[in-house]
Amino acid sequence: MFLSTFEKQVDSKRRIVVPQDFRTAVSGPFEGVFCFPSIEADCLEGGGKALFDRYLGVIEEMPFGDPIRTALETSVLGGMAKLSFDTAGRITLPDHLCDMFGLSDWVTVVGMGERFQIWSREAFQAHRAAQRELARDGLAAMRVQQRAARLGAGA
Repeated sequence: MFLSTFEKQVDSKRRIVVPQDFRTAVSGPFEGVFCFPSIEADCLEGGGKALFDRYLGVIEEMPFGDPIRTALETSVLGGMAKLSFDTAGRITLPDHLCDMFGLSDWVTVVGMGERFQIWSREAFQAHRAAQRELARDGLAAMRVQQRAARLGAGA
């Protein structure tokens, strides 16, 4: 699993050191990660072969030629980069992906279970605040529903 949040410096060759725990979590046919533009947010999404297989499975459930399937194929498969670890545990981010999300100087790498995201440090600060608010509101709404269900079951 990919857990925790790390700030990493991007060097002049667009390399970042992947956290050791993340490198350990990746298992697959090569020593590295799959990265592509996230569908959910303005960042890169990445993971190991398990994440790649999960997206591929979702895509293959849809009929060939379905516009959503094509959009996912274009976004995920067409945007994907296989990034191998060098001997220091670094990956080199492709120019076009760095440009797309303003990844320069410092990035934030966020573990999200079976996947991780790479954000520009500044963009992640705003995203984190919005996500905390959404989580807070969503949890409160879920608790209200649970209480209502318990009260309804007792009647």
